[in-house]
Amino acid sequence: MTKISFASHPFLLGFEQLDRLVERTAKSGNEGYPPYNIEQSADDSYRITLAVAGFREEDLAITLENAQLVIRGRQVDDNDGRVFLHRGIAARQFQRSFVLAEGVEVAGASMENGLLHVDLRRSIPDTVVQTIEINNK
Repeated sequence: MTKISFASHPFLLGFEQLDRLVERTAKSGNEGYPPYNIEQSADDSYRITLAVAGFREEDLAITLENAQLVIRGRQVDDNDGRVFLHRGIAARQFQRSFVLAEGVEVAGASMENGLLHVDLRRSIPDTVVQTIEINNK
């Protein structure tokens, strides 16, 4: 069976990378922790909010890797000799990835009341008109 994708259309030249991006995103979107929201705050800005209760700023890392926003959390499990009769709040790790479109940049990040906010901004590229000369052979 032949795999057919939208990038194989003859009018879409050079979109193979976008096809791979869609495939990669579909594979990585199944984890459920931590919960998050994505909101559009203006025409050219977005905010990703993750519920990271129990995490300190030092426990979180935000990186931009190959047009992919990666947010990692790692809590240190410090029992300090405590004896738990019930432990329902576990120290756990997470990694959330968000693929960013070309021109979308991270504007900043902040923590507030157990919520991590990552603000994104889309820069609008200048329109470029290029004239191509025809050469005679």
